[in-house]
Amino acid sequence: MSTASELPTDYDQTSKFSDEESCGQKAKRFFRKNLLLVLLILAMFLGIGMGAGLRYVQPPFNSRQIMYLRFPGDLLMQMLKMLILPLIVSSLISGLAALDTRSSGRIGLRAVVYYMTTTLAAVILGIILVVAIRPGDYGRKDNIERSGEAKNVNPADAMLDLVRVMFPDNLIQACFSRTVTEQIPVNQTDDVNLTSVANMSVFVEQTSDLIQNATNKTAAPQEFEPKLVTVDGINIMGLVVFSIFFGIIIGRMGEKGRPLVELFDSLNIATMKLISLVIWYSPIGVTFLIAAKVVEMEDPEAVIQQIGMYALTVLSGLAIHGLIVLPLLYFVIVRKNPFKYLYGIIQALVTALATSSSSATLPLTMQCLEENNGIDPRIIKFVAPVGATINMDGTALYEAVAAIFIGQINQMSMDVGKVITVSITATAAAIGAAGVPQAGLVTMVIVLSAVGLPTDDVTLILAIDWFLDRFRTMINVLGDGFGCGIVAHLSRGEMAKMDTASEMEKDMSNGHHNDGYETGF
Repeated sequence: MSTASELPTDYDQTSKFSDEESCGQKAKRFFRKNLLLVLLILAMFLGIGMGAGLRYVQPPFNSRQIMYLRFPGDLLMQMLKMLILPLIVSSLISGLAALDTRSSGRIGLRAVVYYMTTTLAAVILGIILVVAIRPGDYGRKDNIERSGEAKNVNPADAMLDLVRVMFPDNLIQACFSRTVTEQIPVNQTDDVNLTSVANMSVFVEQTSDLIQNATNKTAAPQEFEPKLVTVDGINIMGLVVFSIFFGIIIGRMGEKGRPLVELFDSLNIATMKLISLVIWYSPIGVTFLIAAKVVEMEDPEAVIQQIGMYALTVLSGLAIHGLIVLPLLYFVIVRKNPFKYLYGIIQALVTALATSSSSATLPLTMQCLEENNGIDPRIIKFVAPVGATINMDGTALYEAVAAIFIGQINQMSMDVGKVITVSITATAAAIGAAGVPQAGLVTMVIVLSAVGLPTDDVTLILAIDWFLDRFRTMINVLGDGFGCGIVAHLSRGEMAKMDTASEMEKDMSNGHHNDGYETGF
C-alpha cells in the first residue's frame, strides 16, 4: 500500500520538475529572441540616468564635452544613415522588379490610399484635441521663452520644391544634396560697395542708412526674392521616384533585365546583413545619444511649466493615434490582433524613439516586419521605403496642434476656413518632411505661413521639440509598420497568383512541360 501511495507522489515531482525545466527553456528562448529589445530598453533608461547624473557635475559640461559624450551615438546615426541609400534603392528596385506591372500598380495604390487616410486622420485628431484642450490659453506669448530663429518660407515655393525634388536633374548629386527655394533679402549689406573708397561720403551715407533701418522699428518690411540653392542631405524623394520607375521597367524587360534584377537582389541581401551587424551596436549608441540630450537641456522644469499643456496635447494625440486609431484600422481590415503585430515591431519603435529618424530606423523596421511578423518581403521592399518617405502621421498631427497652439497664444481667431487650411497644409507638408531629426520644424513654417500666423513664433516650441520629435517619429514608424501589414493582407491574392506563375515557370524551365516539344522532333 505504501509503495502504491508513493508512486503518484514521485510521478508528480517528476512532472513538476519537467514543467520547471520547460518553463526555464521558454524563458531562455524568450530572452534570446528578445535580447536586442531588452538591451535597447535598458539603454534608454541607462541613458536617462547617466544624463541626469551628469547634469550635477561641477563645472557643468561645455559644448565640447557634450560632443565627446554624444560621439558613440553619432557613430550609430552615421552608420544607419550610411545604409539608407543602398537600402532604399536596392529594396525598391528589387521589390518592384519581382512584381508584375498590374500588381505593383494595385499595391502602390493601396499603400498611397492608406498613407493619405492615416495622415489626414492624424491631422483631424490633432485639431480636435488642440481645440478641445486649448493649451494656448495656459500661456501667452510673453510668458513663453523664445529660442532660435525662424526661417522665412513661402508656402507656394515649398509646394513646388516638393515636386521639384521628385525629379532630380543629377542622380549622383541627389545622393548627397537637393535643390530647394530660399528667400533671399533684396537689400543686404552686400549692396554697400566697400571697394569704392574714392567716394567716402557715399559709403558713410549708405552705412548709416543700413544701421538706421536695422534699428528703426517702423521701417518698411523686408522684401525677399526666391532663389534656388543646393543644400546638403540625401534627396530621398527623388531617389524613391527614380527607383520605383526603374524597378518597374527592368521587371518588364524579362530575361534582358534579369542581370540587373539579380544585382539589386544581391545588393539588398548584403545591405540587410550589414544592418544586422549595426543593429547590435545600437544599444551603446542609444545610451549616449539620450545621455547627451539630457545633459544639454538648459532648464527642463521651466520648459515643462511653460509649454507643458502643449506637450501634453501632442503626446495625447500621438498616443490615441498609435494605440487606438492605427490598431483599430488594422483589426477592421486584417481581423487579427493588432497588439501582437505591434509587439513584433517594438524593436524598431524603440530605435525610432532613440534616434528620432524614421529613415535611420528603416533597416530595422524592414527586418522586424519580415522576421517577426512574417510579411512578404516583396511587399516590405516596396511599401516600407515609400512609407518612410511620405507617411508622417506623427509629424502631421504635431504640425496641426502647433499651428493652432501658436494661434491661441497670439489670441488670433481660427475660423473654419483656417482650420481646413491647416489640415490640408499640414498633410501636404508632412509628406514633404524628410525622415531626419526635427525636419518637422522646417515644414511647420509652411503651415504657419498658409494661415497667416507669425512664423517667428515657431521658436516658442523649439525648447521641447527635440523631446516631442522622438515620439512623433515613433508614430511615423508605427504607421509604416501597420501599413505594410494592411497592404500585405489586401494584396495576398496577387501574391498567390505570382507564386503560382513563378512555380509554373520553374516547372517549364526544368523540362516538365516539354513532352510535346520532344516528340515533335
